[in-house]
Amino acid sequence: MSSISIVIPAYNEETRLPSTLQAVLAYAEQKPEVGEIVVVDDGSRDGTAALVEQWRNRSARIRLLRNPGNRGKGYTVRRGMLEARCDWILYSDADLSAPIAELDKLVAAAQREGAKVAIGSRALDRSLVGIHQSAFRELSGRAFNLVMRAVTGLPFRDTQCGFKLFHSAAARAIFSRQTLDGFSFDVEDLVIAKALGIKAIEVPVVWNNVAGTKVSAFNGAASFAALMRIRWRALTGRYSK
Repeated sequence: MSSISIVIPAYNEETRLPSTLQAVLAYAEQKPEVGEIVVVDDGSRDGTAALVEQWRNRSARIRLLRNPGNRGKGYTVRRGMLEARCDWILYSDADLSAPIAELDKLVAAAQREGAKVAIGSRALDRSLVGIHQSAFRELSGRAFNLVMRAVTGLPFRDTQCGFKLFHSAAARAIFSRQTLDGFSFDVEDLVIAKALGIKAIEVPVVWNNVAGTKVSAFNGAASFAALMRIRWRALTGRYSK
């Protein structure tokens, strides 16, 4: 494994980011291959950007990118992935629901299986889930996954875990074609990878639900509608151009 960028999308994360950055920096100190930690601020209205600036003074590894307003998680992750500088790029949610050390599993699996994309999964081994979401959210997630697989043909049991590793060349090819700025961008990226013949694998990871999710019921409903747009774009060859 060569150098690694860690991309963290952040929207109003002033409260959670200090512990997250502390954990990620501690991990990076033990892993010289971690070349940078890129926080992408999605137009936060709190002190997120100022906080990252303070942490940037503590470590040269930290970079801050600021979106021109609140553009959505898909836009934010896409920007971070396209502007990351290292050979491999992990994107991790700001709450570290999947502990940063789980990156080791993704790296090992990608190397072992010759994959260019390795996605963290809560569904492959549910014994690794320590703190669960509410029953409603878990059932909604499973229902979404069933529909997603039927509509897109993807085999993955969990596309929505915010812990994914991409080789930089694969990231450029995939994220430059991503069109969605909302929460269904994860599915779109994997459909693009499939269309381009980029090998993606699913890896079970430790995961603990953290209070304060940004996903609302509206986001969930919109995700179902987005699946049909993704299918149409795939069928019309948009992703393979």
